[in-house]
Amino acid sequence: MTRRTTPGEVGRCHAAGMTEPFVDMLRGGHPNSLGRTGEVVELVLAEPARLPELFAGIDDPDPVVRLRVGDALEKVCREQPDWFVPDVERLLGDLGQIEQPSVQWHVAQMLQHLRGGLSDDQVQRSTELLQRNLTTSSDWIVLNVTMDILVGWAEGDADLATWLVPELERLQHDPRPSVAKRAVRRRDELRG
Repeated sequence: MTRRTTPGEVGRCHAAGMTEPFVDMLRGGHPNSLGRTGEVVELVLAEPARLPELFAGIDDPDPVVRLRVGDALEKVCREQPDWFVPDVERLLGDLGQIEQPSVQWHVAQMLQHLRGGLSDDQVQRSTELLQRNLTTSSDWIVLNVTMDILVGWAEGDADLATWLVPELERLQHDPRPSVAKRAVRRRDELRG
């Protein structure tokens, strides 16, 4: 069992000029756990200059590290969306093209956090990215997160709502109850 570093120890390490690379902190452990992701989030919130290091971790070859980096990025973005405004193009570009489901749903969540600060062009490209994920992904979390976000965005966009209704009708026949039931609820919201 790996011993976790306490917040006090983290503070002492930083005060002494020692920093553990984020990818090392996020490596190992059970692949379904978030490991030390919470600790990484706390470090970035306390030291925003390390945000680029966290972003760089998304390129790690280990999918577990990428999952945890995506989760940490989303949690930091939720707390400090303004920090991510300069990185919108990266979210829409490099990160948006990663086919790993956990990266896809975290990018979707970050775009949702940033929605109010996006340009019209960025909103359009974000919508297209989410539409692509909704029509091509088979991952239940990607589908559920993307449905929720797109339905919210469709409230002010009649064209998106028109596009979305048939997709929700398609997904209401998904064999997974969480996807099918959500599709029915979201379709009813759009029609309501």
